Amino acid sequence: MQNWIGIGIWIILGATIGLVMKVLIKRPNETPGHTIVLMILGSFAAVIGGMLGVGIFHLYEPLAISPGGMAGGATFSAMMTFVYRWGIRGLI
Repeated sequence: MQNWIGIGIWIILGATIGLVMKVLIKRPNETPGHTIVLMILGSFAAVIGGMLGVGIFHLYEPLAISPGGMAGGATFSAMMTFVYRWGIRGLI
């Protein structure tokens, strides 16, 4: 049960980081609808990053609610939403 709660926390954490990136990085010619895309991308990236963090730091006791899982989820989510918000959207 703890792993499902941890995955839920990763999803909420990723969506929140996506919204923070939207506030921090302003785009001049932004079309509507990117809030949902950023939330979904942040949530997906947080789940992937959380799994990587748990796999790297807590191999023998894999719990989603662990410092490695939370740090991995937050880091990967911030990185992916930053790349989308600043990098890829700047090229289009």
